[in-house]
Amino acid sequence: MNIKDYITIKEAAEMLGVDKTTLRRWDKAGKLTPYRHPMNRYRLYKKSEIQAILGGIKK
Repeated sequence: MNIKDYITIKEAAEMLGVDKTTLRRWDKAGKLTPYRHPMNRYRLYKKSEIQAILGGIKK
């Protein structure tokens, strides 16, 4: 796991233009795959996954 390939829930929410709560709901619904930081267990998202979602929105 290269930590540089991941972003925080706050960063992902800002990129997508949604609230952090929305991302948590999407996680529960299986729409997104959260990863956990190995030290503090915070929720992280793959940058590439968020960018793919953004690409789909822009089309």
